[in-house]
Amino acid sequence: MCNNMNEPLSVFSQIIAVSNRHLCARPFPDQIERVCRCHPRALILREKDMEENEYALLAEQVLKICSSYQVPCILHTFWKTALDLHCPSIHLPMALLEECRNNPDVPLTSFSQIGTSIHSVEDARKAQRLGATYITAGHIYATDCKKGLPPRGTDFLRNVCRAVDIPVYAIGGIRPAKTQLDEILGCGASGGCVMSGMMKI
Repeated sequence: MCNNMNEPLSVFSQIIAVSNRHLCARPFPDQIERVCRCHPRALILREKDMEENEYALLAEQVLKICSSYQVPCILHTFWKTALDLHCPSIHLPMALLEECRNNPDVPLTSFSQIGTSIHSVEDARKAQRLGATYITAGHIYATDCKKGLPPRGTDFLRNVCRAVDIPVYAIGGIRPAKTQLDEILGCGASGGCVMSGMMKI
């Protein structure tokens, strides 16, 4: 059971949870387990402020938790760690995706799922050309993570979804709420990414 949420569990199947250990009020592994009980579509282990060796230790632990709940785990940035841990999914910043794609020594074909974050229609098209299998597009709604920056809104999301043939996930100000998810799905998105809402369950 997904604790402390009023929405039906079916809502969470349309959500990719995004981690941020700094938002958790409890030990991070406990929070990840609570997230996994909701059975989101996937979990992106983001933690961008970590060095790779520290991230690798955390990733090993989180992959085990996700596996026990059959929740796919997507590692972030550190593709070598993902390969070492036999994780088939990686999320790369756009610049790193391009760098890896142009480097024959980086075995991107080892990954069945490659995501990246985009902030324009041109970015979305570029991500698809570079071999991304999904993209996150944002920020769609106002969010504390982007204070002072106006959201790009649902028209932007709709235009991105029309521009590419790969799944698009809205990010930025997304809540695990049916009404909002229905709105982004109506724009053509495959679902939404939720950080704060999932880290505070």
